[in-house]
Amino acid sequence: MTIEEMKKYKRIKGYTNAQVADLSGVPLGTVQKIFAGKTTTPRYATLLALESVFKDMEENRDALREALIYTAHAKQGEYTIEDYYALPQEHRAELIDGVLYDMSSPTFVHQQIAGEVYLQISNFIRGNKGQCLPVISPIDVRLDCDNKTMVQPDVLILCDRIKIQKWGIMGAPDFVLEVLSLSSKRKDCIKKLDKYMEAGVREYWMIDPHQKKLIIYWFEKEVYPVICGLDGEVDVGIYQGQLKINLRAVRDIITAYPDE
Repeated sequence: MTIEEMKKYKRIKGYTNAQVADLSGVPLGTVQKIFAGKTTTPRYATLLALESVFKDMEENRDALREALIYTAHAKQGEYTIEDYYALPQEHRAELIDGVLYDMSSPTFVHQQIAGEVYLQISNFIRGNKGQCLPVISPIDVRLDCDNKTMVQPDVLILCDRIKIQKWGIMGAPDFVLEVLSLSSKRKDCIKKLDKYMEAGVREYWMIDPHQKKLIIYWFEKEVYPVICGLDGEVDVGIYQGQLKINLRAVRDIITAYPDE
């Protein structure tokens, strides 16, 4: 993979130099020099480390080339819902404030964690004949009801059914869960945290499989997070303690598949 190709993939993913450094293990100063063209002949080991960040995009080069053709008229910060829908169906992405973020396919552990939490929520709601709807990704959520943001939460709970559209959800869900990965952690912990809070999401959970932690923001009560390990049970705030998620089941998934 050439440096120019990596620059292109970096732009599509919306990565900063700091994110590339974090994901590759290459020092930030070295990354900055390579992408600025100051280092024209980097070490082979450095190139391999940088390539690992963009490996999934190299494997889907045809889809990415088509995606670039569809969105060539715009640049990051200027993309709209129309650009989002113009992407090939197989190209997963999120649009946040006009910036397109590439989404690689979730790992097995990622899907198992999201599925476990969804199953527990769904069983509770159905068992109690609840009116809210549990939903698991992929699902388009037009969070701000504008033309600059479309996200795909891993799991959500929607109580206001008037927000349901044929294509997805128009407006903020009541509860959102994101399973963190190395490539999406900054986006989920910063960008999406702010967007969810501003849009009116009542409760936001982030499960970090690598740190084996759960981070909870209950925006109706506090703007500060509650952080706990993946042991025992934790209340879902919007249900006032009636719905409890068994986090041990989540930890067992991570333990069973440690190479996530």
